[in-house]
Amino acid sequence: MAHPTMCCSTGRLGGLGGLCMVLVCLAAAVPPALAEVHGAAAGVGLLDIPSKASLKNCTPSCGDIKISYPFGIGPGCFRQGFELTCDQAAHPPSLFLGNTTSTTQITSLYDYSPSYVVVSAIGFNITKFPGLDTYNTTTWEAPAKGVMLSDGNGLYLVGCDVDVYLFNHGTTDLVGACTSTCDKEIMESSTGESSCQGNNGCCMFWLQQDLEAFWLKLVYHEGASIAKPQPDVKVIVANNYDYYTSDLYSSWVNSSNLDGALLRIPITDQPSCESAKMNKSSYACNNDSNCMDVPYGRGYSCLCPNYRQGNPYVINGCIQAYDSRFPENCTRSCGDMLVPFPFGIEKDCFANDDFRLNCTPNNGLVLDRGYARYRVTGISIDDGLLVVSNMLNDSSSNNIERLIDFNYHGTNGEYLESVVDGIFDFSQEDEITVSWVVANLTCQQAIAMQTDATYACVSQNSECKDVSRRKTHDGYRCKCSDGYYGNPYLLNSCTECSHGKVYDPAKQKCVMSTKQHNIILGISIGVACGLGSIIIALGAIILTRKWKKIIQRRIRRSYFKNNQGLLLEQLISDESTTNKTKIFSLEELEEATNNFDATRVLGFGGHGTVYKGILSDQRVVAIKKSKIVEQTEIDQFINEVAILSQIVHRNVVKLFGCCLEDEVPLLVYEFISNGTLYDALHKDVTTKCMLSWDDRIRIAMEAAGALAYLHSAAAIPIFHRDVKSSNILLDDSFTAKVSDFGASRSLSLDETHVVTIVQGTFGYLDPEYYHTGELTEKSDVYSFGVILVELLTKKKPIFTDDLGAKQSLSHYFIEWLHEGSLMEILDSHVVEDANQEEIDDIASLTEACLRAKGRERPTMKDVEMRLQFLRTRMVRRTHISPKNGEEIEPLLLQDARNLHAHINPINASYSASHMVSGYSLEQELASPINLPR
Repeated sequence: MAHPTMCCSTGRLGGLGGLCMVLVCLAAAVPPALAEVHGAAAGVGLLDIPSKASLKNCTPSCGDIKISYPFGIGPGCFRQGFELTCDQAAHPPSLFLGNTTSTTQITSLYDYSPSYVVVSAIGFNITKFPGLDTYNTTTWEAPAKGVMLSDGNGLYLVGCDVDVYLFNHGTTDLVGACTSTCDKEIMESSTGESSCQGNNGCCMFWLQQDLEAFWLKLVYHEGASIAKPQPDVKVIVANNYDYYTSDLYSSWVNSSNLDGALLRIPITDQPSCESAKMNKSSYACNNDSNCMDVPYGRGYSCLCPNYRQGNPYVINGCIQAYDSRFPENCTRSCGDMLVPFPFGIEKDCFANDDFRLNCTPNNGLVLDRGYARYRVTGISIDDGLLVVSNMLNDSSSNNIERLIDFNYHGTNGEYLESVVDGIFDFSQEDEITVSWVVANLTCQQAIAMQTDATYACVSQNSECKDVSRRKTHDGYRCKCSDGYYGNPYLLNSCTECSHGKVYDPAKQKCVMSTKQHNIILGISIGVACGLGSIIIALGAIILTRKWKKIIQRRIRRSYFKNNQGLLLEQLISDESTTNKTKIFSLEELEEATNNFDATRVLGFGGHGTVYKGILSDQRVVAIKKSKIVEQTEIDQFINEVAILSQIVHRNVVKLFGCCLEDEVPLLVYEFISNGTLYDALHKDVTTKCMLSWDDRIRIAMEAAGALAYLHSAAAIPIFHRDVKSSNILLDDSFTAKVSDFGASRSLSLDETHVVTIVQGTFGYLDPEYYHTGELTEKSDVYSFGVILVELLTKKKPIFTDDLGAKQSLSHYFIEWLHEGSLMEILDSHVVEDANQEEIDDIASLTEACLRAKGRERPTMKDVEMRLQFLRTRMVRRTHISPKNGEEIEPLLLQDARNLHAHINPINASYSASHMVSGYSLEQELASPINLPR
């Protein structure tokens, strides 16, 4: 191969005459010393995984180029095959591959992938000689064994009326080709921003594979003419290079315009990850990194997981350092939101980049993960949770849409992607919350690694807690020891509140209780003023209290007006006295809930917090305190309260009234004692709460009846929009009660659907509603179908299968049903109690409810009638007594025929003669609905 400074003006190379070749970078012969470094003779290279401490004395840089392991200078500082040499005599200092100065000069090392280097671009200047139209030449070989030209490079040709072909070395396997012509009009109209388009004297193509060597073939077009004087053709191989100029022929391409060529240097002591892992003593990847094979058995490379920056070749190199030092003078709030450490919103005010939040004027506190932004409405240090009320991206998608896009792929709902991003876990099922850990380490590892990544539990009276998510260990968090309160991530923050004091999360310390503070204040005033001022002091206290009450009444009245209380009074004023909806005062509800004491909390929903209360007439109620709503939503809220107050159905939770004297509205419902259907199926496994087959069918029938009433029997049709098992309550006798109408929408009588922002719950959401935004009554039918699957299988709507993968229950059910293997996934109690005909009936009804197109699903009235008929047959079969005096009403023959015709159009053509000839109503309704056999 020619020396880089040699240019031949005569003679032939490889049997072809007239070729002058200048290799700007890597075309020189391999120096003997460099060959030794990448061969077996390089004995000083490491073949194990070093620690950060063992590399602390290694040369960190050469000029402006930072050096990171596996590359290094000097013994003990590099892995075998990755030795570098720094020429300090050059200005600026130059970095080279090998243990002596060579022609392979490195211009940068890639931080995100330590096995890549960038070197000077590869360039060729080829002179055309008269009468010679085709040039073949071996052009480039790797400077050492294992080094490859990466597929991230592009080949660029500058010249007129010429084709270039690039072949794999030693073969005729074509890697790429392009054609460059010279369109005079395009070139003359160029504004200096023309790229290699093929018709302006320049063409390019990207390499599609890694190459250890290649050769070029140039073919000039017959009768080729040069638009401008330019005897040479220029070929350049560079990484991510885009060349712009108005005159592509004036001079040789300026090397400053080139990003350089990208070379891959894999680990070559083993041919693949599989064989490397078997030889653990020389395996290069640390325990936290992933191994990736280089094609054709050329070795392997290591990468930190989740594309995190870090060094996979160093012990604990993929773990981000944690700084436990609490920075002073940092802003610790964003609007009304407290931002406790380790989180922060300003530079150097958080423990590491994972805990950085943004405070924005419009959106408040935001967690930015690059691919998506999340609006944070709550931070829990004790529980390790971020509460997310909205998910933001450029298309203004709502929270449910973004969550589904992040966790699912494809129209079938397959759970393909991991929902763990660094320290955050986005896989919570019940609410829109993000779980977090300090680091992906066990407590034992974190304590042992204090020299590399500082231990986070720095407060006295604090302790480390291992966290497991999805049945695997996921990291650790810190908590104050039992009886202590505070922030375990701050020095001396976990304290024990003395008698009479309570812990204030906002101030992050124990403070005097309000009652004790008032007592001490009164005593202080009395002592200071003396006996003579006691009357004045008492008078001032009385006046102050009256003034506070007056101000409080004004504020509450203002809230009442802002919440359209006067309008609501008019809307419900004409109700009958037996169904009077009451507008409660805030004082009544504060007394009923002991001032909304935390011990009275029954649960947290997507639209607010629910408290247990006892009214003055000793009625036990559930009081729902909504989250803050926008003023534009108040009118709709009042309208929905007025509608719900008119609903009278034994299977709908009764609304007793509301309170509008607070900043956010409060709703008062009847109290349901036995929890939710979700709890009975998935949490409470005691014998007392074990639901029988009859209980499940009865509960489904009652819930379907309530939804059918909302859709068709109510004065104004109402779509629930959040049908799920946790919104079906069970009273003392396990009678179903549909609840939580916070997301419901009402329609005028001439409407069949309404276009809304997509809302719902993960696992229950109608796919047609999600894709179109059109809410119809069939959206509730789909969600009810998921509940039927829960009753059949006793599995959660999103569950983890035996292989540890997330599964959508609805798609899981349909798949097993179509395969004819339904019995294998049913709950054992269903298999024991139900007969095959009943199971087929419910399965066919469920399949109809879960159909992708809403028009093919039955109505809720159809579903209710189907369940009523099935229950009637079960009563006859098992002689079950109706529960709580209920009557199993016989179905009208015409209604039954219409029902089955809607669900199964194939059987809709049965004529009256079939009925007369003995074809019974039971046979008509019992036939399966498109049930596969």
